[in-house]
Amino acid sequence: MLEPSDFAGIVGSGLIISTYAMSQAGRMDVRRPAYPALNALGASLVIFSLVFKFNLAALVVEGFWCVISVAGLVGSLRRRGAAESEDEDPGAA
Repeated sequence: MLEPSDFAGIVGSGLIISTYAMSQAGRMDVRRPAYPALNALGASLVIFSLVFKFNLAALVVEGFWCVISVAGLVGSLRRRGAAESEDEDPGAA
């Protein structure tokens, strides 16, 4: 029987793989917040699964994946906020 932690890890891996596949197929814009958000969620789920069945190499990869994804999400949200501000007041720039 599949343990809940294994299920979380599989779902996380699926999120990472599917977002990457969609970006490569041109179906997901990597500059939009959804891409890094789904990657961070996926990496977090894999890290959660590692709490129960530890693997240092996987933790290192997923830890970096999560940190980089969160940084990308913050950047994407900042760019989006700046673009919305310009749309609201085009003469302010």
